[in-house]
Amino acid sequence: MAPHDLHRTLDALWRMESPRLIARMTRMLGDVGLAEEMAQDVLVSALERWPASGVPDNPAAWLMTAAKHRAIDRLRQHQLHARKHDELAYELDGQDMPGPDDSDRLEDDIGDDLLRLVFIACHPVLSTEARTALTLRLLGGLSTDEIARAFLQAEPTIAQRIVRAKRTLAQKQVPFEVPRRSELAERLDSVLEVVYLIFNEGYSATAGDDWMRPALCEEALRQGRVLAGLVPNEPEVHGLLALMELQASRARARTAPNGTPILLLEQDRARWDRLQIQRGLQALERSVKLGGAQLPYTLQASIAACHARAVRAEQTDWPRIAALYAQLAAVMPSPVVELNRAVALSRAEGAAAALPLVDALGEEPLLREYPQLPAVRGDLLEQLGRRGEAREAFERAAALTRNARERDLMLARAAACLDA
Repeated sequence: MAPHDLHRTLDALWRMESPRLIARMTRMLGDVGLAEEMAQDVLVSALERWPASGVPDNPAAWLMTAAKHRAIDRLRQHQLHARKHDELAYELDGQDMPGPDDSDRLEDDIGDDLLRLVFIACHPVLSTEARTALTLRLLGGLSTDEIARAFLQAEPTIAQRIVRAKRTLAQKQVPFEVPRRSELAERLDSVLEVVYLIFNEGYSATAGDDWMRPALCEEALRQGRVLAGLVPNEPEVHGLLALMELQASRARARTAPNGTPILLLEQDRARWDRLQIQRGLQALERSVKLGGAQLPYTLQASIAACHARAVRAEQTDWPRIAALYAQLAAVMPSPVVELNRAVALSRAEGAAAALPLVDALGEEPLLREYPQLPAVRGDLLEQLGRRGEAREAFERAAALTRNARERDLMLARAAACLDA
């Protein structure tokens, strides 16, 4: 395999497998920062060995085995007592050591180290921002740059936040476990936020050659489904799951065979996954019945449901979508929500009604480097026949994005303005 191809293969493996490696080594070592460092060491080892030996038949298993051996060596170096060696024997056999009875702990029968890793990263000893950044790093395998773009913040700020978060977890000796019932509520909100950010990174990648990263969407969906089983009476868990199911149902229709993005209103809705839409609508109904109709994720799921119920794009209930975005802005104020509300308003009342709202958002500091702002502005200007200004807006969006597919799409729309 050529060195370039090997690096691409390892990069893809790191995206998919690093959370599992980190979760397993955190269970063994009890230190999430050390676990991440050792996972990276395993990646370096693969880079050194595979050019000569070739990529293993099961590269994920190779990485996990190498990670376990490194963790065991680390523990042996510290000469842990006999009980720790017994635990290691169970770990290698894929068994769990029996623990003390703890009747007030959630029944932990899911056997999911990744979920435990989410909860340790979302521990109350960390700020909400640190919890989210750290979990995106550990669970999503995202780079610091990608996390910074998801947060619309500077990369050094995010890097420092992650380092401090790992140091705090180590100093506080936060246990690798599902939280007690009394601790669950305060940690659940940040867990949901993290799961959705991971899903979004998979649904619309901030950087790279691919429009989507399906593995991240699938991982977020898996975590959402596990959470729905773990805390079945929490409406926003079902609201988030509904939102992700409904958005993921469009995945097959979002790209052309050559990988070119296809925008929502141009998608072949026959390719939408009707079974996944049904699951999403059921989760939405469950959230509403639990009293979550006006909660943020459930409101967003209700918006996604409007699209899912429209067999053809022209049947979309844009006035209802605009009204739902207004409700969402009231409970979760955000310039991104306002931008989306402007898009809905343009479909319901015309581009002229929405353009002043979009122009006003140009003064928002958090949106100055946000490529979707000039992209939306370009779309509105194009609808109004102001093609010269639209071309400039699309070119601005292309310059801001780090995703190659999105850049190509924006440049193509800019060129189309010249040809019209």
